[in-house]
Amino acid sequence: MSRMTTDDGYLLDNRQHEAGRRFDALAELFDPWTLDHLDRLGPAAGWRCWEVGAGGLSVPTALAERVGPTGQVVATDVDTSWLTGPIPTSVEVMRHDVARDEPPAGGFDLVHARLVLVHLPDRAEALRRMASAVRPGGWLVVEDADPALQPLACPHERGQAEELANRIRRGFRTLLAQRGVDLAFGRSLPVLLRDAGLCDVRAEGFFPLTSPACRELEAATVRQLRKQLVAGGLATDAEIDRHVTHLSEEGLDITTAPLVTCWGRRPEQAS
Repeated sequence: MSRMTTDDGYLLDNRQHEAGRRFDALAELFDPWTLDHLDRLGPAAGWRCWEVGAGGLSVPTALAERVGPTGQVVATDVDTSWLTGPIPTSVEVMRHDVARDEPPAGGFDLVHARLVLVHLPDRAEALRRMASAVRPGGWLVVEDADPALQPLACPHERGQAEELANRIRRGFRTLLAQRGVDLAFGRSLPVLLRDAGLCDVRAEGFFPLTSPACRELEAATVRQLRKQLVAGGLATDAEIDRHVTHLSEEGLDITTAPLVTCWGRRPEQAS
């Protein structure tokens, strides 16, 4: 969930107030799914973990609980402004650009990134750097969206509110594509992890059809992108106001793009 700033060519600026709402909604939606998958692989007491593009503290804190006082969690992001507050002693926060900077030294038993690579211009280099930081026998877990797998905000388009939501979602996807986001990136993760030298590669998808967190994430995203949507002729101010009002009503079933979770293991060194 790394910073996506307009200065760097990204679409969303995590320095804005709405970024906090987005992080909270993303954590509510995806943390149970993410941690269930991480728990299948470990992490155990004493593990050293790298949380790439951490955004907020929810996943680093959960990892710290699992690795205990003898382990370490390195939480990195290009913008660490949301990595503040009560931080476990085993968590080290570091400003880091995964596409440009060398990985933190020492190697890791687990490297995890969620909703990071899809937004980076040089995704392949970032993934290579993450894979290179995995110790023999360790795991790389990458989770990213695949909007092209299911592009609608409301798969059940039963009325005007749903039609408007889908039209604004198409505008969002247009803005993403203009910024170089690969809208079909999630499905490519198994090939990319195998190409990076990992084995035992598996992948699963998460597709919430509706929840309050889905509506909150949509509202925060649309409020952040209002100016870009209007300037691009993709929606009017009145349409955005109407959509945000609909999002406050429980009857609007909003979904997110499918999240593809892919994991692979660095082979043990030959004896």
